[in-house]
Order: sequence, then C-alpha cells, then structure tokens
Amino acid sequence: MVYKNFGPVGEMPKVGIRPTIDGRRKGVRESLEKQTMNMAKLAADLITSNLRYPDGTKVQCVIANTTIGGATEAAIVADQFRKEGVGVSLTVTPCWCYGSETMDLDPSIPKAVWGFNGTERPGAVYLAAVLAAHNQKGLPAFGIYGHDVQDANDDTIPKDVANKILQFVKSGLAVAFMRGKSYLSIGSVSMGIAGSIIDQGFFEDYLGMRCESVDMSEITRRIDEEIFDPEEYKLAIAWVKENCQEGKDNNPTDKQQTREQKDRNWEFVTKMTLIGRDLMVGNHRLAEIGYGEESLGHNAIAAGFQGQRQWTDHLPNGDFMEAILCSSFDWNGIRAPYVMATENDTLNAVSMLFAYLLTNVPSIFADVRTYWSPDAVKRVTGYQLGGVAQHGLIHMVNSGAASLDGSGQMSDNNDNPVMKPFWQIADKDVDACLQATQWRPATLEYFRGGGYSSNFLTRGGMPLTAIRTNIVKGLGPVLQFAEGWSIDLPDKVASTLDQRTDPTWPTTWFVPRLTGEHPFNDVYSVMNNWGANHAALAFGHIGGDLITLCSILRIPVYMHNLPSEQIFRPSAWSSFGTKDLEGADFRACAVYGPLYR
Repeated sequence: MVYKNFGPVGEMPKVGIRPTIDGRRKGVRESLEKQTMNMAKLAADLITSNLRYPDGTKVQCVIANTTIGGATEAAIVADQFRKEGVGVSLTVTPCWCYGSETMDLDPSIPKAVWGFNGTERPGAVYLAAVLAAHNQKGLPAFGIYGHDVQDANDDTIPKDVANKILQFVKSGLAVAFMRGKSYLSIGSVSMGIAGSIIDQGFFEDYLGMRCESVDMSEITRRIDEEIFDPEEYKLAIAWVKENCQEGKDNNPTDKQQTREQKDRNWEFVTKMTLIGRDLMVGNHRLAEIGYGEESLGHNAIAAGFQGQRQWTDHLPNGDFMEAILCSSFDWNGIRAPYVMATENDTLNAVSMLFAYLLTNVPSIFADVRTYWSPDAVKRVTGYQLGGVAQHGLIHMVNSGAASLDGSGQMSDNNDNPVMKPFWQIADKDVDACLQATQWRPATLEYFRGGGYSSNFLTRGGMPLTAIRTNIVKGLGPVLQFAEGWSIDLPDKVASTLDQRTDPTWPTTWFVPRLTGEHPFNDVYSVMNNWGANHAALAFGHIGGDLITLCSILRIPVYMHNLPSEQIFRPSAWSSFGTKDLEGADFRACAVYGPLYR
C-alpha cells in the first residue's frame, strides 16, 4: 500500500521553457517559429518523461506562450512564469537571437541555455553571445551545446544534450524546492558536535530556508498530554509489535532493563515517531482533537534531534524515530521518506537533503568510524581483503538515522541491491528490509534511558556516494563527496570487526573509488581528509548532480573523485581558470556569493 504522507506547504516548482527567436519579421522569424517551439516541446517531453518530484508525480513544465524575440516578450514570459510557479528556467533556440534582450534576468532562478548545434542557423553563436551576457551581468547560466552537428529538421535530442538538460533541471529543482521551507532543530547542540551548532545564515543565504527550533521537552509534553492521533497510535504500536524484531540485549545481565521497562520503551519511541513527524510537517488530525496550533507543524523538509545527552541520559533514545522517519515505509504503508538527522547534525541533514532531492530515495546517516587497512584486517581476522576492497575499507556505522532502505534488501530485476523511490517499492521490499533489521536494546553505557537501535548489515554491491557539508570560518560552506560501493565480508570477518565497535548498530562496509590522485590515492587518505565525524551515504553515483547543485548554490566542492569530463557548472566558471577546476570553483563561488544574499 502506498500512503501519501504529510508534506511541506507549497506547490511543486515547475520548469519554465523559454523558446528564444530571431526577432526580425518578414521572413526570418516566421521561418523559425515552428522549429523553435518544437525544441521547447522536445525539452519539455524529455523532462516530464524522466524526472519526478519527491511526491512521485511527474515534473511539470511550462512552455512560454510565445517565442521570445525581444525585451517585451521576455517580460511577458517572465510574468507568465511567475504566475505559474516556475522555479527553474531553460532557454532553447536553434538560431541567432538578441542576447541581452531575450535572456532571463531573474537572479534567484537557476538558468540554462540550449543552443542547437546546426549549420543552417547560428544557434551556437547565440549561445555564446547570451552566455557572455549572463557572465557580464553576474547571472551565471549553464551552457548546453551538442557535440555533433545536427540537421535543421532533426527533431531528436542527442544523448549528451539530454544528459545535461536532465542534470541541470534535477539540480535546479532541488534548489527551488528548498526555498521557503524550514529546517527544524529538536533540541540544540549534541555533545559539542559542531555540525549541530546551527548556522542560520547558511540556511537563509545559501539555501533560502528558514530555521525553526523547539526544545526536546516538547516531545515529553505531547506524550504526557497525548497530543498525537490516538487512532494512528493504535495502528502504529500494533505494526511495531508485528514487524519490528527485538534483537539480543548486549548489556550485562545485572544491568538490563526489565521486560516491563522494555515494553514501555516501545510505546514511548513509537509515540516519539508520531510526534517527530507532526513537529516537522503538521497533522490535520491534531486540529480535530483540539490542538490547532500543534496541527500546523513547522513546514520542515529536514530536521534533527539532539538526543545525547540531556535526553538519552534519562529517556529512551531517538534511534527508532530517526530510522523509521528516514525510511520509505511505516505503519501507514509505503511513503516518501522524511529527513531527520541524528544528534541534530544540521550539516549532515543538509547532505541527506541534497541526496534525497537529487535521487528521491533516502540516505544512510553514519559515523565515518574506522579505516581498516588490509594488514589490520589480516591481523585481526586472518582474512585477506580482495577485489574492490583490496586497498582497505571504511566502517560506516551509527546508532540513529540510517534508513532501513539502506539495508540493501530491495533488488532490481537482476537481483542487484538497490534503494528505490517509494513509488517503485513493493510490499515484498518492505518485508525484506524489516526481516533484515533487528531492534537491539540500546547500549546503556551510551543511552542510560534505554530505547532501541536498528541493527542491519548493508548488502554489498550497492553504488553509494558519501557526502558531507562542512562550514569553515573565513571560507564558508564547502562540500566533499566520495563515490564508491558497499561491500560484503565473510560473516565471521564482519562479525569480528563489528564486535570491536557496537554490534547493536547498523553497519555499511564502504569502499571509495580510488583515482591515483590525492586524497583518492588510497582509502586511508580519503578518511583522513574527511571533514567531520559524519557522512550521508546516498544511493547511486551522484557526484555530477552534486557538483551542478552546489555551483547553483555557490558552495564549492573541495574533495571528490569525479572525472573532469563529468563536471557541469555554469559557463562563467571557466573564466576563473580551466586547468585548476577545483580552484576555479572556489574563486567563482567567492565572487558570486550565496544565492539568496
């Protein structure tokens, strides 16, 4: 069963297609009208056929009511787009147009231009001219130009052009979707972790988001006063008892909680999950039972729960809430995941949010816990690493917000482990994830108040991208990523390594793709250059999309293993240096500054 869950306020942003044209009448413009408008229709069909919003519906395109031959028509189309909720702009043309008169001048909307590569009319000349105008006016735009010449009557989109259009639109929609939404801090700073010191300026200036905050005591208030849907709670606790397997208690026998305490914990953490969701996005049922203010929520597309230690020293931990909310299913059925970070790590929440908006699937929140060299694995287990892991691996593990989808128990048609958008998930996929997960009584040394931690082992063979957003004083926000894979280890080897950390938590054995260049010359250097203790593991190799997204937001990417030919940034970036692409990214982002400042 697919369940349409509560979500943030606002319509989904649309993609505006701007067909620009040579404005000269009495022959020139008339001969180009059909071809120009056909390009717009082709682009719209490509987008709607391949991209979906986070709610599973097809991305909507708005084609301009008129081709744009000059400033007046550009203004008419801009007015049309404002009224129809356009958040991303794609200009298309097969011919020469008057660049500064036809260009999109909205500074806050991501923009790209596709200039047709044909010899009959100079679409490429217009592309170069209008990009120069964008650059001169400080309005960065992406240039899309096919590798091979096409005939004037060719009504297909070459693969390289299609890939760039989709990459730009996907990233631009992520930017547009974040704007006007909220990040919700439930609690404050966890154990001095810098990522949970929320930087409101970053969210406002770079992401266009509002920062909201509630004390963790709001959860206890709502539990004590029963400010949640009582009927949904009955459904939820019944589902939990039937589907959530309680695993082995690793605490010393004389310190274990009683059965009665553990049962109360199950009820408590289930109520926490309902309340955490309601705090994020609201719940109309609360208004029906007399809690109108609480029913509104905080319009949050991402959130974080502090937990440690002021909460977890006394009350059941937030692991169940975080893991279930971040998953694509619960007692209501299959649904879109929420983004909630452990320890209120706001910067890892942003990494998780980027991953979600680019892929429509949840990510795995994890500690970048331990680098295991081949020699260390051999010494401890007697096992010689081989294959993709021959140079070592990184143990990714954390007690909290690892979505159960991250177990890798869903499969494609070839039985490869995958994570799926919720509209592609079947009931058997949900069952497989639940069967692969045990809920282990919390380690009381860490969590004195008890609770439950999800415990699964990620299936090997999944393509993953480890992501981290960091903030550096004097520099601002920066992002790093490492494309790689989950891997399998023999059971005895995996168990031996796992026992040395905390066997009650979910584990992903991750190996980054090495390039031979620092820091991707070896696995140790990747971990040694990671910017914080946490990472978000996104499904798929999405580095190209991340670089495009970050360039729109003006967040430089300083550490990645993406081949240079896959990097797609606004054309202005080449003016900041073509040999040192990383340095050019930093210089361009510094000059343009945050998107919403």
